[in-house]
Amino acid sequence: MATVAAVSPPAKRRRIDGGKEIAIIEGLPDHVSEICLSLVYRPSLLAAVCTRWRRLVYSPEFPPFSSLYALLVDSNSDPARVNPAIRFMCFDPVSSKWDPLPPPPPVPPLHRILYRHPSFVSFNFPIQCVSAAGKLVLIAGSNRDFSPAISQPLIFDPISSTWTSGPPLESPRRWCATGACGGAVYVASGMGSQFSPVVAKSVEKLDLTDHTQSNWQKLREMRDSRFSREAIDAVGWRKKLLMVNVKGDAVKEGAIYDVVDDDWEAMPEEMVAGWRGPVAAMEEETLYSVDERNGTVRIYNEEEREWREVTVVEGGEEMLKGAQQVTAVSGKLCVVTVDGRIVVVDVVAEPAKIWTVENPEGLEPVSVHVLPRMSRLNIS
Repeated sequence: MATVAAVSPPAKRRRIDGGKEIAIIEGLPDHVSEICLSLVYRPSLLAAVCTRWRRLVYSPEFPPFSSLYALLVDSNSDPARVNPAIRFMCFDPVSSKWDPLPPPPPVPPLHRILYRHPSFVSFNFPIQCVSAAGKLVLIAGSNRDFSPAISQPLIFDPISSTWTSGPPLESPRRWCATGACGGAVYVASGMGSQFSPVVAKSVEKLDLTDHTQSNWQKLREMRDSRFSREAIDAVGWRKKLLMVNVKGDAVKEGAIYDVVDDDWEAMPEEMVAGWRGPVAAMEEETLYSVDERNGTVRIYNEEEREWREVTVVEGGEEMLKGAQQVTAVSGKLCVVTVDGRIVVVDVVAEPAKIWTVENPEGLEPVSVHVLPRMSRLNIS
């Protein structure tokens, strides 16, 4: 269903251009024009018509369309000597261009977040970033001393195009489980500068939709500390968080956290069996997985407790091999692969269509997220 622009007071508002008043649609009050144009499914069509419509598409009055946000690192640095710079960028599907996000606050300093280390040439250190309530949240990483690099999250709001610092975590950590469900951010397990069984079983929540709550909330602890072995995703699905403790082909253990009842349960073996790569939930309702070894896309059938293969176009599975991270929104999967590509899978189409998004020059993605587009005032 199309999103309709908010109805403004019935006054005939006009845009000013060089001292001349210009209507969005001649003969109509601007607030009526905004409602009419907001019903157009593809904003790119509006942006191609004229400058004043292009300005409208990026204005606060127009319903924001979805854009691809990425946490990226410099791909040209020598991994044996230099820790690459971290950058945040947004891919605008209307202009088909990458735009940098505004600079984040100086604390924590992004250059101290470790991604590569000369002693671990073939290993990339995890930088954990999630999206929740329409915002991008940088939440965990390591510094050069192998301690937590982030004590309080950095939160980016695309609508206002601003960064803010979130409240400090009670237990800053790295190598943890991070995820979102129902507009709240969750951090579970992990470790600080050293392993602690208390931190390894602890869980914290920050509700980004509750503006009266300004601190992290402690939740019921996990049953054991087996989820502190590496950075993992906590997948929000039907008011639950799903997490599996290791990646790759190792023996896995899954856990499910009920965000309503504040309780833990074991994940069914049939569900754990499908965790052969990154997993995401479309609108927090439908689970998809991408097999990192052979590129197979699967969808989870809860009633029959089984994963079913999704048929993709010829050669599509080859493009998805080495999948490292996935996000799912509006019928599409956005996948980051081990060789630094961003691959999009349209799972609504039969067979599923697949294409790539060209990376910004000199950069490679760590993770991707789909959020509302940034507001832009200077559009020509």
